[in-house]
Amino acid sequence: MAEVIMEVEKVETGTTIQLSESYFQLVWRRFRRSKPAIIGGLIVLLLGVLAIFAEFFAPYPLNYTNARDAFIPPSRIRLIDYQGNLHLRPFVYPLVVTVDPKTFVPDWTEDYDKIYPIRFFVRGWEYKLLGLIPMDLHLFGVEEGGNLYLLGTDKLGADLWSKAGEAGRISLSMSIFGTLVSVIIGAAVGVVSGYYGGWFDNITQRFVEFLSAFPQLALWLSLAAIVPRTWDSFRIFLIMAFIFALLSWTTLAREVRGKILSLRETDFVLAAKEMGASDARIMFLHLLPNTFSHIIVVLTLTIPGIILAEAFLSFLGIGIQRPLISWGLLMQDAQNLRTLGETPWIMTPALYIIAAVLGFNLLGDGLRDAADPYAIS
Repeated sequence: MAEVIMEVEKVETGTTIQLSESYFQLVWRRFRRSKPAIIGGLIVLLLGVLAIFAEFFAPYPLNYTNARDAFIPPSRIRLIDYQGNLHLRPFVYPLVVTVDPKTFVPDWTEDYDKIYPIRFFVRGWEYKLLGLIPMDLHLFGVEEGGNLYLLGTDKLGADLWSKAGEAGRISLSMSIFGTLVSVIIGAAVGVVSGYYGGWFDNITQRFVEFLSAFPQLALWLSLAAIVPRTWDSFRIFLIMAFIFALLSWTTLAREVRGKILSLRETDFVLAAKEMGASDARIMFLHLLPNTFSHIIVVLTLTIPGIILAEAFLSFLGIGIQRPLISWGLLMQDAQNLRTLGETPWIMTPALYIIAAVLGFNLLGDGLRDAADPYAIS
């Protein structure tokens, strides 16, 4: 690992101290100075934690539905009751429903006769943490008889807060998996194309340009529409991830190829050839590691695009299908303008998509700047 020697002069004593820092230490030092990048990283970390430990943060079972509780608005968490008394513990009032005799629109109102304090680290329904450890501990909840819906409920009466955490598993894992496949294909094609050059490079780049010329949205729709709905959930997940990866590897391939073209005639490559190293060793052990900074940046910037694409296709009903759940699938009810006007909280999963896209973009911008620690900031 190359090291950078930094000289720090002490004015008081006139002495000089030499500090050695590795490349990754320099990258980390530059990265942590970027507040937007740190914020983006924290957003991504928070969404990941909510998805991985969805059962712990969910006050209701992830598969819980009750048609009688359909389209309940988000619970109002209070500290002051209707009489003006301050409570040290947050609480909610139970909800009662009345139906308008003319429009048949349900109206949920609070019943002030009883309060339900919100308790933390409560025992509730059983689940397996990480799919392995049996547990029944949850972050918060209320006593039986009360309801706590932080984001309201959908048309099936499912708690949107609980479902959004579960949906994050599919949306995030599919985007990350699809991006990793894209990175592997793009990096391999870029390294081989840039290293060999000549007619092979020309053919490869024309193929890349051919794929890039296709309108991605139309091709996504076409490929997603031909996926058989009779397939099981796991196969649909894999196919959808490969569809997203199919059209997102070309950008990285061109960037890696350009970097390899500038490195293939350098001294360390020529020395490796003189020592008898094979082409595969030179490409993947000597040249490819020098493109990791570009690969990491492209990876973090490609994930938001796949999240948006998956949400769009699932919103239209040709992406993820139940029993799998994603952020886009949760917003399918918003296609009905009347439903959206009467129950606007069903759009709250869009906040998760916005947060994920914003977080990965901020993180990617910070990594892009930190990847070149020698640039003048």
